[in-house]
Amino acid sequence: MSTASQDQPVIFYPFTREFQEDPYPHYAELRRHAPVHEHPGGFWMVSRYEDVAALVRSGLSVEQSRVVPGPFRDAYAKAGVTDKPRLKGLALLDRDPPDHTRLRKLVTQAFTVRAVNALEPMIHGLVTEALDGVAEAGGGDLVESLAFPLPFTVISRMLGIPPIDTGHMRMLTTLLMRSVELTPDREVMRVIEAADAEIFEVVSDAVSRKRREPGDDLLTALIAAEDDGDTLTHDELVAQVTMLYVAGYETSVNLISAGAHALLRHPDQRELLYTRPELVSNAVEEVLRHEPPVHFSRRVTLQPYRVGGHEIPAGSFILANLAGANRDEEVFGPDAEELKVERENARRHLSFGGGMHHCLGATLARIEGRAALGELVRRFPAMALNGKVEWNGLVSLRGVTRLPVTV
Repeated sequence: MSTASQDQPVIFYPFTREFQEDPYPHYAELRRHAPVHEHPGGFWMVSRYEDVAALVRSGLSVEQSRVVPGPFRDAYAKAGVTDKPRLKGLALLDRDPPDHTRLRKLVTQAFTVRAVNALEPMIHGLVTEALDGVAEAGGGDLVESLAFPLPFTVISRMLGIPPIDTGHMRMLTTLLMRSVELTPDREVMRVIEAADAEIFEVVSDAVSRKRREPGDDLLTALIAAEDDGDTLTHDELVAQVTMLYVAGYETSVNLISAGAHALLRHPDQRELLYTRPELVSNAVEEVLRHEPPVHFSRRVTLQPYRVGGHEIPAGSFILANLAGANRDEEVFGPDAEELKVERENARRHLSFGGGMHHCLGATLARIEGRAALGELVRRFPAMALNGKVEWNGLVSLRGVTRLPVTV
């Protein structure tokens, strides 16, 4: 990885082996030497906490189609990538007001804090069941035994998704998640578009079946959601359900697996959490800060945007470096790179974004994190790594795909 100098300024470059293993030293260089970074690829990035916080709360656009012609769009065009949006461009996280306002109002009628909190006993039961299996086996891959099945089962039951091929759906959603990566590659985008179309059809069929056979679940509540005569159209409903389904487990997989990995790498912090289990809520916030499930959030300027002495032109694509901002020493102190489960301001992290696009699933993620990590530490105080940890190779949604342990 290069260091900043007069002759060679630091440039965001996530394609090295060192970055894939540990991106945080590179984020630190960007934060210190290029906090408002104009990338040669035609996009911008901000990395300091205050700048990132202001950006995600700014109300700027999230619609990539609003980016003006230039190097960023040209790279996609030259690769033969179409402007076809994922989920027909109808998911609320891809929409600006007034569409976003309307969609979020309808979705939050069903996806309430009360409904999420009611899931906690089920979540604890699933964690117990998963860890019983880990104990019986003497260890294993925590991604396959806990981090994936827990949130996948929870969101499936919460939504009331009819029985589906779990393995195939996991493959489709993994492909769909690659749509948020900076990847102007013709073949990759072709596969993503095919997965997007297929998952839309799978969820569309599930919605139609649920209309015929309603139940006591989130999907039925979304179908019934109404505001002064306004309801979600079929395609809007499919897009929101798919968004909730995919985001409802993919990011929680990252939280649980990366959290377990962080605690394994910091045995003093794991021991502290073991002796003081009341710290579990703050420990989850610290994990979210230290190793966030989502590293970047996007915004598009509709008019010139001033930040850090720079004026970013209208129509520019900006990456908010959430992961880099979460380790800003100006906010979290000189030990910001370290995991500290007692950190007093851990909850100031930006891992759930901010403003109108603040993560709908934040409450659910926190409950799953507390249940999984708290019980993991309580039951297996001698847990240790037992092989090579593997990462998914993604930049924005970086996560652990294999975490072998002995207990």
